[in-house]
Amino acid sequence: MNSPYLFTSESVTEGHPDKICDQLSDSILDEVLKQDENGRVACECLTTRGLIFIAGEITTNGYVDIPVLARDLLKSIGYLPTSCGFNSNSSAIITSIQNQSPDIALGVNKGGAGDQGMMFGYATDETEQLMPMPITLAHKLVRRLSEIRKTGELDYLRPDGKSQVTVLYKDGKPENVNSVVLSAQHNPGISQKKIKSDLTELVIKKVIPQRLRSKTMKIFVNPTGRFIIGGPQADTGVTGRKIIVDTYGGIGSHGGGCFSGKDPTKVDRSASYFARYLAKNIVASGLAKKCEIQIAYVIGMKQPVSIMVNTRDTGIIPDNEIVKLIRKNFDLSPWGIIKKLDLLKPIYKKTACYGHFGRETEKGFTWEKRDSVGIFKKEL
Repeated sequence: MNSPYLFTSESVTEGHPDKICDQLSDSILDEVLKQDENGRVACECLTTRGLIFIAGEITTNGYVDIPVLARDLLKSIGYLPTSCGFNSNSSAIITSIQNQSPDIALGVNKGGAGDQGMMFGYATDETEQLMPMPITLAHKLVRRLSEIRKTGELDYLRPDGKSQVTVLYKDGKPENVNSVVLSAQHNPGISQKKIKSDLTELVIKKVIPQRLRSKTMKIFVNPTGRFIIGGPQADTGVTGRKIIVDTYGGIGSHGGGCFSGKDPTKVDRSASYFARYLAKNIVASGLAKKCEIQIAYVIGMKQPVSIMVNTRDTGIIPDNEIVKLIRKNFDLSPWGIIKKLDLLKPIYKKTACYGHFGRETEKGFTWEKRDSVGIFKKEL
């Protein structure tokens, strides 16, 4: 695409209803893995006004007190009993949990994939994290928004919030930021003028460097003029509804499933992580400037039925040669991936907010390592 174009990505805070559900699903997974690394978890959550509903399949030798876990999570996010409408103490919590289907276990227990499906990974050299710029900036905005809320720097902020960043691309490369949207839940009695001034100075200008701002960059803060009612009090949340926020912000493809609440025998999660790992190491090696990888599985089978590499005409060698390198050097079975990335640990709650990718400085994000660069550099 040689003509200039605009591309937009969004992110949300940890207090967003969908992200409450993602975090609770992954908190349950972490608690199972703490007690039983062979536990199987497929856990979904729904939240709405005054209610959290948790359902799914869990097979484990351990025990999870889900209501206590849920209330502690809400308090840690900031949904305290005295504010925000959604009460961490009195909201109803309903659970409907059963064991994993024995038919699925037949395949997983012998090392096969827990389901069929196709998973994607992506990397690009347009940021130091090898992530697309729009989603990288969108995540930074909401992380900063949550930071100044939790430290009390702006004590009128509430947990819910969203960001959106539009980037101008020229010749396929990010040129500048065209517009920024920041929506932040707040206490009553705060003027729109003050909120816009505070968030522009303390969030937007802190995150978007001057060199990236276009001369006419548009800033939208709480565009409706008020955002007092938020979280589950305003909107229903569901696990897995923010998959584009979780991945690459709409740049690149997405497979058929979400990540949160799934143990790593589910290739929806583990193979997506490994596809990112491979794509990132390929780009980090200089073998390509952009790389998208698809891996597809059949339920119960150990090895993928297909591997696709697309370097979008930026590769040094043909894409099919990169596929051969991957097949030669990496074990793409579910248990091979789990072992390589050390996935049977309680690392998942922190992945549920601010994206699963691009966080190489944070402990536990093993799929962000660049320790296979040498394999691909040999081909330069």
